[in-house]
Amino acid sequence: MEKIEALITSYVKEVDLDALALYAQVATGKRLRAKLILKIAGENDRSLKLAAIVEMIHAASLLHDDVIDDASTRRGQASINALYGDKTAIMLGDILYSKGFLELVDFEQEIAQAISDAVAQLSVGEMLDVTLSDEINLDTERYFEMIYKKTAVLIEATAKSAALLCGKDEKAFATYGKNLGLAFQIIDDVLDITMSDEQLGKPALADFKEGKTTLPYIYLFEALNSDEQTILNSLYKKELTDDDKRWIKTKMQESGAVMRAINDAQSLGREALIAIKHDQNSDLERVITDMIEREF
Repeated sequence: MEKIEALITSYVKEVDLDALALYAQVATGKRLRAKLILKIAGENDRSLKLAAIVEMIHAASLLHDDVIDDASTRRGQASINALYGDKTAIMLGDILYSKGFLELVDFEQEIAQAISDAVAQLSVGEMLDVTLSDEINLDTERYFEMIYKKTAVLIEATAKSAALLCGKDEKAFATYGKNLGLAFQIIDDVLDITMSDEQLGKPALADFKEGKTTLPYIYLFEALNSDEQTILNSLYKKELTDDDKRWIKTKMQESGAVMRAINDAQSLGREALIAIKHDQNSDLERVITDMIEREF
């Protein structure tokens, strides 16, 4: 990962030193997309460069996402928009996007198109996420459409591009990436409910307050009686008290809504592994199992 971080730093530095100083304050995650590229294509100059580009694009999408969500923290650190304002966060995101695309033109057309199209779909996913927040969404198809476009599409394109880079079956790896991305988002939505503020690095149960009707909430609403549905409706996009949080968590457990969502994620994970079973890649298998076989 050090080589990838160094590449990103050099790319941003080529654009602007002030942007580099801002980027240094962006909270970095597990670099899932970069790791996927290296696990699929191996480590070489081209795979490292593609990994750096994809991580720059992902960072740009998160900068914009934090502005849209008015998020004050990202992975336990103050977000760029909280520190320097929305305009600075948006422009830093634009710099990362633009430089990422500039470097992407060095790759074959099929790889450049896969990543570029994914970025377009990311924006569609963000718009859909905003639209769905107007009221409680109980349509699972719309939920899956949103998380595919907002999260899974870039992971899908990453895995596909890595396969193209080394001559592997791009369709199989695209399926792996898509299912990994969907499962990843479902688990993230589950953790918002089951983990503490300290474990998450941000307020727990924030999704419902922000207008995000995630899969566990859809399943919970289906399981509640009419009086309980009225209570859940009354808590939507509201500042939750400790009693409200306890009520939601209790009902989530009683109804089996959380476990039902986890089962969906595990099913997607198993399908991802079937898609690439011919590759016999234990690292990619571990990515799935580490995510879906844990304590919630």
